[in-house]
Amino acid sequence: MWSPLPRFLAVPGRAAVLLRSLAACVLAAAAWADVRTGTFAGPASQARLALSAAVVGAVLVALPLLKEARSFAYAGGAAATASLVCSVALLLSHPAAGASSAHGAFEPVALLMVLAFVARRAPAAPTVPIALLLAAAVVLRPLSIGVREGSLTVAFGLTLVTVLVAGASVTARIVEADRRQRAHRVRLEQRIELARDLHDHLAHHVTGIVVQAQGARAVAARRPDLVLPALQRIEETGAEALASMRRMVAGLGAGESDAPPAAPAGMDDLRALVRGFALNGVPAYLTEEGPTDTVPPEVAATLHRVTMESLTNIRKHARHCRHVSVHVRVRPHEAAVRITNDGTARPASRPGYGLKGLRERVTLAGGTFRAEATAEGDWEVRARMPLTTDGI
Repeated sequence: MWSPLPRFLAVPGRAAVLLRSLAACVLAAAAWADVRTGTFAGPASQARLALSAAVVGAVLVALPLLKEARSFAYAGGAAATASLVCSVALLLSHPAAGASSAHGAFEPVALLMVLAFVARRAPAAPTVPIALLLAAAVVLRPLSIGVREGSLTVAFGLTLVTVLVAGASVTARIVEADRRQRAHRVRLEQRIELARDLHDHLAHHVTGIVVQAQGARAVAARRPDLVLPALQRIEETGAEALASMRRMVAGLGAGESDAPPAAPAGMDDLRALVRGFALNGVPAYLTEEGPTDTVPPEVAATLHRVTMESLTNIRKHARHCRHVSVHVRVRPHEAAVRITNDGTARPASRPGYGLKGLRERVTLAGGTFRAEATAEGDWEVRARMPLTTDGI
């Protein structure tokens, strides 16, 4: 919603109303003071000062109505040019002008508001020269009637006020830019996290559905009695995929509601994940070493992700494996998981996003990650995580 006052005054709540009212009062008081002191009454300066004040006032009113940010700079330049032209005209004809005719209050106040608006909202490239023109218009106006003690005092005071206004506006601009940058970074991190969740959870379930459907089609002609159990497993896997999607959607909306976010996957989920794995009748075997139930939730969630991605890759690339093992080891200061299979992996043109995402996740948590072939010809994925949460 457009405001009749500059946007630098637009802050939420009662403070906005107070600042807008204060700005309106200051402008009205400045205009009243100019009328009472006869700023526009001098025969030689009346037309010049009135025209300059009218242009600056019109720019101040029009600024919030402009749509393009670059127009802010053009409007500010127009106000500064009108005021400077008036000052030059007064300087050239100051013997015929009153000694106090250039010391008006309305125009400097309006120029300072235009300066604040331009410094706050105009594009960065034209802002500096336009801001300098506006500052010069404010400071040089008292000197247009000659360099005297009174005019120097007024110019010095306006210089201090101009520096304060420009500094506050630039500071507000930097703070707002930093806030936008932080918000963009948070959104980017959320998108990356969502992409990882989609890949880790949905790819795991969808790959299982595809493999089970292929198995059911292969045995349909020879063993029709195995088709119904296979379809039941496909149904269960699909239901798990839907449940994972619901959990992810609930997690996205948790920040906007009072509902607590879903708890991260733990060791029980890892055990259920390994129990539910089967490829061509070959199950995965889980071995645990150490107090695995004492693993912190954040570390357990990362171990679960590593295991899920590894089992998904086994389903996709190691169709002829005969042995799949998952080994979880917990020591006083670290937890580790090792997933091994003896299948023949199909060559990939480039590393998959899943392994890259796992490496980033584990590394950011302060751990180490490896995925490589062993000397025996098996494929092995290893992840080691510190039990402290300093890096998580």
